[in-house]
Amino acid sequence: MQKKTLVALALAGLGMTAAHAQTVVKIGNAGPLTGPIAHIGKDTENGVRLALDDANAKGITIGGQAVKFELVSEDDQADPRTATTVAQRLSDNGVKGVVGHLTSGASIPASRIYEQAGIPMITPSSTNPKLTQQGFKTTYRVIANDLQQGEAMAKYATGALKVKRIAIIDDRTAYGQGLADAFADSMKKMGSEVVGREFTTDKATDFMAILTKIKGKNPDAVFYGGMDAQGGPMLRQLRQLGMNATFLGGDGVCTAEMVKLAGDAMSDKVFCTQAGIPIGKMPGGDAFLARFKQRFNAEIQLYAPYAYDAATALIEAMKSAGSTDPAKYTPALQKVSFKGVTGDIAFDPKGDIKVGGVSMYHYKGGKWEAFD
Repeated sequence: MQKKTLVALALAGLGMTAAHAQTVVKIGNAGPLTGPIAHIGKDTENGVRLALDDANAKGITIGGQAVKFELVSEDDQADPRTATTVAQRLSDNGVKGVVGHLTSGASIPASRIYEQAGIPMITPSSTNPKLTQQGFKTTYRVIANDLQQGEAMAKYATGALKVKRIAIIDDRTAYGQGLADAFADSMKKMGSEVVGREFTTDKATDFMAILTKIKGKNPDAVFYGGMDAQGGPMLRQLRQLGMNATFLGGDGVCTAEMVKLAGDAMSDKVFCTQAGIPIGKMPGGDAFLARFKQRFNAEIQLYAPYAYDAATALIEAMKSAGSTDPAKYTPALQKVSFKGVTGDIAFDPKGDIKVGGVSMYHYKGGKWEAFD
């Protein structure tokens, strides 16, 4: 009798364990965690981490099974070749979805690996239009693209700033060149003259030669397509040459780090665009900012809210499909629709965000200030 009771208790214990067992679901994050823009990569990683923490705290079940989301993060160094290696590593590691990559130069080659593996990727930050023009069923983004940013900056430059002569520099990455091309096309359509088009790299620190060449063209403004690691030193060197031209850039320079790197060269003649809307105007922005600061003891750099929404979109698609199997839940991404931190999250047939706003920022009073 005692033996039977012990067996019954043992079986009951096993049943309780099984009932409360969780299936681990790996979610990948890919971006630069080392190098000159590691601060932005870490910011994005933290956005994903917070989304998974929140999902785990809710005790989500998918297809009747309790799940626990686990972050698998990889450093692509913002390098196209490394990005493909990282994409293959994440695929081999059994991730069910990926948030990333950060830069367009990394996202575009990596997207082919994920397509072949049948794993959806949602970038929170890659803005080159080519990414979603490849026709891949696994590629999505939760942010506006370069065409929208380029047009917005061109309208402001030719309208409010009265720019007639523009010089353009880009870092030759898929992001920087794509944004610069979109801006140049829009400026020409609006009647401005591109008096100089120069190129650098995303590793450069000395821009004196190209800036000296541009100085001779006497532009009203200089636009830089690239990231803050180059934008800051470039602005300092531009001012050292005695150039008083307005400095314009995209979301890559719209950061707190840009302010640190440029130092005293920052002035009220510096403007940037950012895909999306200011954190304070996001539906869940203020609450997200407070929780982010509390969790990571850090300010948001740029894309953390978008990374949060990208990770949430993967989870919402899984819930809708009742499965964490990419083959089963990827089609559900086309029907995802929810109120995210950054706004309404829903995708068009190409995988672009349906409503992707663009904001203008002006450096004023020691910080970036958004305006309508």
